Amino acid sequence: MNESYAIVSGATGDMPQSIIEELGLHVIPMTVRVGEQDYLYHPDEKELSCKEFYTKLSAGEDAVTSQITPIVFREVFEKYCKEGKDVLYIAFSSGLSGTVNSARLVAQELLEEYPERRIECIDSLCASIGEGFLVYLAGKLRKEGKSFEEVTEFVTENCTKVCHWFSVDDLIHLKRGGRLNSLEAVVGTALKIKPVLSIDREGKLTVVSKVRGTKKGMDYLRDRLVSDGIDTANQTVMIGHADAPEIAEQLKEQLLAEGLVKDVIISNVGPIIGTHVGSGMFALTFLGENYKF
Repeated sequence: MNESYAIVSGATGDMPQSIIEELGLHVIPMTVRVGEQDYLYHPDEKELSCKEFYTKLSAGEDAVTSQITPIVFREVFEKYCKEGKDVLYIAFSSGLSGTVNSARLVAQELLEEYPERRIECIDSLCASIGEGFLVYLAGKLRKEGKSFEEVTEFVTENCTKVCHWFSVDDLIHLKRGGRLNSLEAVVGTALKIKPVLSIDREGKLTVVSKVRGTKKGMDYLRDRLVSDGIDTANQTVMIGHADAPEIAEQLKEQLLAEGLVKDVIISNVGPIIGTHVGSGMFALTFLGENYKF
């Protein structure tokens, strides 16, 4: 592993703790307020488990998330500067948050103090496991010994090749976020209609289609893998779920049984993203082309 630089991301990436440890990644925990209680969400769930969070959400408790603050960015980035290491920060999509801009301002300040260091803050244009998938690929390259420049170039070139496909079960959370109006949410819930969403090339969340039932949602994601994926038979892809492990396992088994992918990583969608999509959401992400809606 090339240990001359660190790869940093936020808890919005929804990566499994095992992957984070295996690849030596630094994931910054993030704050979520559930009801009247603030929690710092870590990928190892040591302060708040995904199961506990979705139980509270299903019970009607409101949840609100906060961005990573400049103070936290400075603490993390400067730690590595003091160790003589460069920093590659892969940020949550600028189409959904101002996080990357905060990180870049902090990086500029630190580079004046540590002119011999390099800090790159890349806008992933990705969200949830799409972001995590890009960080995972970068971490794999670093583990193989690739240089800071090589991995930075890979991430920059592949941001728009990460294909995100989400099927959402709880329409009320989309309504709160302005993605659906009240009538659509009520009617859709009654008819068991599930919106399929994606992230466009500007990093913004977009409702792409609407299907009825979980099975059709799974089929839609599978079909997008077939139509948009690049050499998927040799890819490890990522499936995420918001308190829906059975659906994630079924989709994994289907993709492997059909020989569509080399391997599948399943990950929990944590409270930071779960606040906005609710329980029952499942997602598939992979590298692809012909990324058309």
